[in-house]
Amino acid sequence: MIVLTIDLGTSATKVALWSDDVLAAFARAPITTVHPAPGLAEQDPEEWWASTVAACAEVRAAAPDPFSRVEAIGFSAARETFALVDEQLDPLTPGILWSDRRAEEQVPSLGDPDLFRSRTGVVAGAGAHAAKLAWFVDHDPDLFGSARWILAPRDLVVARLTGAVVTDETLASRTGLCELGGWWRPEAVQRYRERLPEIVLSSRVAGEVLPDVATDLGLPTGVQVVMGAGDRACEVLGVGASPRTPMVSWGTTANVSVPHSGPANGLPTVAQVSRGALGGFVVEAGLSAAGAAIGWLASLTGRSHDDLLAAAAAVPPGANGLVALPWLAGARAPWWRADVHAAFLGLTEAHGPAELCRAIVEGIAFDVARCVELIIPDAEVLALAGGGAGDELWRTVVASVCDRPVVRRALDDAASVGARLVVSSAMGESHDLDHLNAIESRTAPDAALVRAYAPLRATADASASAVLDLG
Repeated sequence: MIVLTIDLGTSATKVALWSDDVLAAFARAPITTVHPAPGLAEQDPEEWWASTVAACAEVRAAAPDPFSRVEAIGFSAARETFALVDEQLDPLTPGILWSDRRAEEQVPSLGDPDLFRSRTGVVAGAGAHAAKLAWFVDHDPDLFGSARWILAPRDLVVARLTGAVVTDETLASRTGLCELGGWWRPEAVQRYRERLPEIVLSSRVAGEVLPDVATDLGLPTGVQVVMGAGDRACEVLGVGASPRTPMVSWGTTANVSVPHSGPANGLPTVAQVSRGALGGFVVEAGLSAAGAAIGWLASLTGRSHDDLLAAAAAVPPGANGLVALPWLAGARAPWWRADVHAAFLGLTEAHGPAELCRAIVEGIAFDVARCVELIIPDAEVLALAGGGAGDELWRTVVASVCDRPVVRRALDDAASVGARLVVSSAMGESHDLDHLNAIESRTAPDAALVRAYAPLRATADASASAVLDLG
């Protein structure tokens, strides 16, 4: 079966063309994020569609014959981002990203934080749709009143492809508007009524690509569009995560996720719980900036992402006394302190871009270790996903800081692999993950680095505690 998967990420849309279980072509189109004021993070929703069209065109040019025979499309998607749109699916607002903090004042309106989390699986914070929608109601009720739909990027693209306005359980379960059981909360229905799309299974076929859209994209008629799932739900599928093998993702941000058959009781407050793509749940800890932090440093120094990581690899553990807390989007898991942001401690005139980059990589690894210890302390192996999995420095540092081996599969874009598996489920296919995305390497903890990072971890913990206290 020939399948197209579309991964609508925060920084780029990635399109993969699969001929049975072989990746035939791959393309990415960037998406621009703007910060018009401190705490705001926005995108142009039209760019969600334009980036999809651009990446599809690149894949079509690279592999015209299989592209012309595509039978199904599936999705992976960033979550907790949305726009208000009208009846014609035209945006009325910018796309409001998961990292946008404009709704801090609305957070108390979500109610008791522990009760909110137990009902929704989501931390009561400004990142939740529930808070941001309350902000719109408070600040621009006329604009909100003119909106027909509240749509995530994937949902807008699916609607333009098929005419069907729906969402899936994995995206809905990260809004704070949804019960963990998989339906909109009564309070959300009462307040937002018909603006909320129907919730369907991730493996649901939303419909066929509309004929005129198929012509514009160069697709055949009759292409089935499968809803797909959120990026983390797809990634845990794409790397074969299990209760003893959590997924550790490095993309725009970092994330630690582990599948569960049910919403286990007594989970630590560091964890959020969302629906799984093919049943069950995903327990996850979303960290702050990962690739975005290196991108930030690249923009300041004029050096490329790869050049910075190569330079950092030559710096000894501990970054010559420099500690980084890379919390550009706030101190997320395991802290959940939106009021606390990034910091470098111990910075001197002797430190340069290489030390800054090394400290960022180590700071992310320390947060990963903290989350692993809280969520899955008996983890045996870490399954890596995302672009960072291809970097040897990251693999070495995270294995040694966490003192656990890490495995990397052949395709680092695990979200696209997971989306392909969801399409397989929808179409009644059977695919073996180890054939679709085989394990390519295993990195064991370096004994010398494990010893070196033990005291450095203590210093990092003390630094984090001090900055959190200042916040």
